[in-house]
Amino acid sequence: MGFIDRILQEPSYGWANEKGDLIKPSLLTLYKEAFSNTNIFKTKKNWIPFITWFMAIAMLPFFIFFLFKYISIPLVIAFAIYAMFVMGTHGTIWFHRFCTHSAYQFRHPIIRFITQNLTIKTFPEEVYVVSHHVHHAKSDKPGDPYNPMGGLMYCMLSDVNHQSIAKNLSEEDYNRVAGFLKHTGIQINSYKAYQVWGSVATPAYTIALWLGNWAFWYAAFYFLGGHALACTFFSAALFWFVLVRAFNYTGHGKGQEKHVDGIDFDRRNLSINQLRPGYFAGEWHNNHHLYPASARAGFLPYQLDLAWIYIICLYKLGLVVSYKDNKKDFFKKYINQPSNGFDH
Repeated sequence: MGFIDRILQEPSYGWANEKGDLIKPSLLTLYKEAFSNTNIFKTKKNWIPFITWFMAIAMLPFFIFFLFKYISIPLVIAFAIYAMFVMGTHGTIWFHRFCTHSAYQFRHPIIRFITQNLTIKTFPEEVYVVSHHVHHAKSDKPGDPYNPMGGLMYCMLSDVNHQSIAKNLSEEDYNRVAGFLKHTGIQINSYKAYQVWGSVATPAYTIALWLGNWAFWYAAFYFLGGHALACTFFSAALFWFVLVRAFNYTGHGKGQEKHVDGIDFDRRNLSINQLRPGYFAGEWHNNHHLYPASARAGFLPYQLDLAWIYIICLYKLGLVVSYKDNKKDFFKKYINQPSNGFDH
């Protein structure tokens, strides 16, 4: 097994059968796996998937108050904007382009910390970053943590079933995995602490950041619009957190080949460019698979990329010192004409 094949915790049902085909567990099996992996009484090494679900559960009271006490047309509009545009774009800026792919670099850790906490926190960086490296290496194949071939719930429950790091890594492998996250600024466990907690991130840091983030944003929203606005935005964060887990299912054609000529140029996997995630979050997914380390994924004239706009604005202000942009290379290889738009 290569390094990338052994860094995630294999589910009890396995990735592939003896023939090398993807194992497609039943819905009951998926839920049993999820509850087993979030059981902190079974082992404290389950704390990362547990805290991921616990954060979602902790947002339910905000949603109940929003739905039954505060809901109004203006707040529904605010809910939609925060869930779709703000949370979606931040996820692309922070988790996707910076934490996973290092597509740009901040001038100072303070700017990095502000970007990290621009929105309500919904899950630890570790859950996303390590598994996403595996996703790119094994897209739509057994071992892909959110393989669309496994079905919708295979993807929806991947955060607790398939995205945790393996608990038996060697010290060398653990250090390489921890290296995926060093630039993010999170507090990293020593190998000895990893053997106790089964994670890269320290529990103390992760929980303290979560509580501090929530306290700041609830206070800020309360100051701007009282409990009504605060409950609205926390409900929107919950909505985004639940639905984003289905993205890889839809963003990879629901397990079917749905490439469109002239739009989807990477045919090595099932990823497709979709208008909604593209416009809402800068997630032109087929472009991203074509150039994973690019800070811009909206290459064609109509492909608005809000995440790129944030990054390039920080660069213009001197708060980002470098970035990677593959738009010119994309046009040279796939369009065969000069690039149009905002070039640098």
